[in-house]
Amino acid sequence: MNIEWYGHAAFKITTENGTRIIIDPYEHGFSNGALSYRNIDDEADIVVTSHNHGDHNYTKSIRGKYDHIKKQGSYEIKGVKLETLPTFHDAASGKERGDNLLTIISADGIKLLHLGDLGHDLDPETLKKIGKVDILFLPVGGFYTIDAQAATKVMNNIRPSITIPMHYKTEKCSFPITTVAEFTRGKKNVQVLPKSDMKITAAALPKEPEIIVLQHSQ
Repeated sequence: MNIEWYGHAAFKITTENGTRIIIDPYEHGFSNGALSYRNIDDEADIVVTSHNHGDHNYTKSIRGKYDHIKKQGSYEIKGVKLETLPTFHDAASGKERGDNLLTIISADGIKLLHLGDLGHDLDPETLKKIGKVDILFLPVGGFYTIDAQAATKVMNNIRPSITIPMHYKTEKCSFPITTVAEFTRGKKNVQVLPKSDMKITAAALPKEPEIIVLQHSQ
């Protein structure tokens, strides 16, 4: 499969049979211009939105006849299995910023987990439901989500083969959040790729955990 990072928490996953999954598309100019990644105008077969905020739910520019997943449940679409689990956008059971969905995607013999705008540690019951994860999309910037320290704890509890950080400050995101360096500092097996996408197969998953930092494409 191919994994592309658009920017912020938005990714496109393309399976070996060509099924296209877009997760958490953002709106260009959201929050008075604080988010300046370009709108996503690719075609999709499946679109997943973790919660109803403009930096995660902007589907208007996405092309194609797609299934939109935005509620808790289990789904199977074009050979891809998806499961969404309820969590919160904050550490106060949603009282500050509302609900958030985790999305588990199983395709091509690989299990991926996108945490959306997770705002708290994961309890043992949720970790048990998640099970073994191959690729983790992890928010690390803090303020609106878990911060670098809490993200490290979540990563260590899930123990994925590959962690891809997301939702951090870049030159196109001026939210009051930290850069990815706050999360990667002092960690082993960190790869900073010079591109926005990566190809991966089940057979090529690393034996030792890795952190892979992608460049935004938008």
